Amino acid sequence: MKFPNINLDNLKNEGTGSVSKQERRTFLKLGFAIAGVYAGGKILSLTSIVGKAQASGGGAIVKKYPYNPHYSMVIRQSLCVDCEKCVDACKTTNHVPDYGYRTRILTKRYTGTLDRQVEFIPVLCNHCNEPACVRACPTVATFKDPVTGIVVMDSKRCIGCKTCMLACPYDARYFDATRHAIDKCDFCWEERLSKGEKETACSSACPTGARTFGNLTDPDNIVYKLVHQIEEKVWVLRPADDTKPNVFYMKGNMRSVDEILKGQKFTTA
Repeated sequence: MKFPNINLDNLKNEGTGSVSKQERRTFLKLGFAIAGVYAGGKILSLTSIVGKAQASGGGAIVKKYPYNPHYSMVIRQSLCVDCEKCVDACKTTNHVPDYGYRTRILTKRYTGTLDRQVEFIPVLCNHCNEPACVRACPTVATFKDPVTGIVVMDSKRCIGCKTCMLACPYDARYFDATRHAIDKCDFCWEERLSKGEKETACSSACPTGARTFGNLTDPDNIVYKLVHQIEEKVWVLRPADDTKPNVFYMKGNMRSVDEILKGQKFTTA
């Protein structure tokens, strides 16, 4: 295959084993990732990235989307203002007790002369493709729904042993003392999605658009487009655990969602 405007024998080397940002961007637009580079800058191999989520994190990248719809959420971190409207909406919609949580907002503080010294990081169940909690549960009270891919809880099967809580890398579960069972986010499946709603309570309540919910299988869906855009880095939490999360993060400093929908170029063919 020939690549327009690129001289494969004279790639600019910006450091050992690297190519220029412009060249890398061009390859991404063509649907390829650089898999190997000579020390002198010459490409060894290219890997197709069509149909793959371009979140950083090695093994945490989902190589294919096994569900349709494949529910996912993108959190644009810089847009979160810690108003907690998402948390309140979640608790009201899903009948979460005051001591419990299905979603939270963590605070990260910086010292020094940064323009923004505080960052807010919304967290929730990552609805992993390979969930550690499901493997740990001795009674199959928590399982991955074979149709939606959502990791759900069957409180009637739960014996309250808290094994799944220990196994979860994201601390996304709590013990509901009233039901004597573990509870967690289910992407509002029971209270909203199964009833025809298109968004979770938290994403619907967010006034800044920090949370975007949608279908990762559909190339026309905003979640798919945000995950596959090439202007900003996209990542997942705790990639080394290799759970292949379906909640993605990005700074959110790029253009508005409307502008993305109107013509942003992506890493798909």
